[in-house]
Amino acid sequence: MSHDASSVSALRATAHPVRLRILSLLTASALSAAEIARELDLTHANASYHLRVLADAGAVVEAGEEKIRGGVAKRYRHPWEEYRTEGRTSARPEDGLAYVRAIAEELVRRFAQRAPHTPAMTTDAEMWVTPQVWEEVRSLVEQASTLLHAEAQPPRTDGTFHVNLTAAAFQLDPSPIAPESRSVAPEVTTR
Repeated sequence: MSHDASSVSALRATAHPVRLRILSLLTASALSAAEIARELDLTHANASYHLRVLADAGAVVEAGEEKIRGGVAKRYRHPWEEYRTEGRTSARPEDGLAYVRAIAEELVRRFAQRAPHTPAMTTDAEMWVTPQVWEEVRSLVEQASTLLHAEAQPPRTDGTFHVNLTAAAFQLDPSPIAPESRSVAPEVTTR
């Protein structure tokens, strides 16, 4: 499979709300399809299908096997640490609009499930800053993401909070033309 084809495959695999939730679970610990099904209230077959799609795209890796009632269950994990050591700036496959839309949908679901009367922070910013400020902000967001990934615990571990961190930090095109006006105007013909 070519690099472009594998990038598209990985993007399609992760651009689904259920698979984003699975990736989040697998950041904390290696889980089997049965454990994922229980945690996300899915059928075992549905959890297995989504895991297969993620595994085929390289978005999750096998993390051993476990004997269960005479059978063997594969455990999977999210390879976020490998992404970091490979110099990637994101623990996700290639960026793309489908992926961003899936994240937006998942964020709406998570926000609706936020704990009432607890501290929360949301921010949205599109502005001009110096390269030094931008690098510091980008570094802090990466540090926060790395800390949460490194300290993530299995679902429902005693003494833990169920939390969300969604971050998208990127430099914008400096062109003063709004994206909506960049489209080509329809051709006008005269007689």
